[in-house]
Amino acid sequence: MALDNGWQPLVVGLGGSGRAGSSSENALRLSLAAAAECGAITQLFAGADLMVPLYDPSVGARSDGAVRLIEALRRADGVLLASPGYHGSMSGLIKNLLDYIEDLRDDSRPYLDGRAVGCIVCAHGWQATGTTLTALRSVVHALRAWPTPVGVAINSAQNVFDQQGACSSTSIDTQLRLVARQVVDFARMRRALDAAAT
Repeated sequence: MALDNGWQPLVVGLGGSGRAGSSSENALRLSLAAAAECGAITQLFAGADLMVPLYDPSVGARSDGAVRLIEALRRADGVLLASPGYHGSMSGLIKNLLDYIEDLRDDSRPYLDGRAVGCIVCAHGWQATGTTLTALRSVVHALRAWPTPVGVAINSAQNVFDQQGACSSTSIDTQLRLVARQVVDFARMRRALDAAAT
């Protein structure tokens, strides 16, 4: 569905693991597809896209992958963020990518200011899903963004994704669609608010 005057929000999906087809990547892909159904343009960073050097604020020149990530987040109207739960928190790979958002500190919209971020966690067991979701939401707050009311916690021990990445759980599918819709709806509301202020 196209938005006012043909405007479509850009929703950037960031997450998964270095392994293609991981549960968190499958969840992110499904949620991004739902965002596209809501009228968003989507861009995915997963698998090999996540392999950027460790963030170092003293390094002036960024790798091509890091530049692509930062430029996409700079343009993003919303973000979907998915992480595996490793030992009770987000993976180091995801945290490293989030650290690169420091490069947006001097932008007119610093960090992820004014944008909604939907958080998705996959972990082998319920305990890690809860603590990891809390960690993601805390980082999103620190980046001046708005975590969506719904965060999705998926117990990957329940094998909700098949080999092709399809979701066998109606409940999880509904939650992944809802978090995507909340990100897109927030982008629309923000666009309307900015238009009314000018």
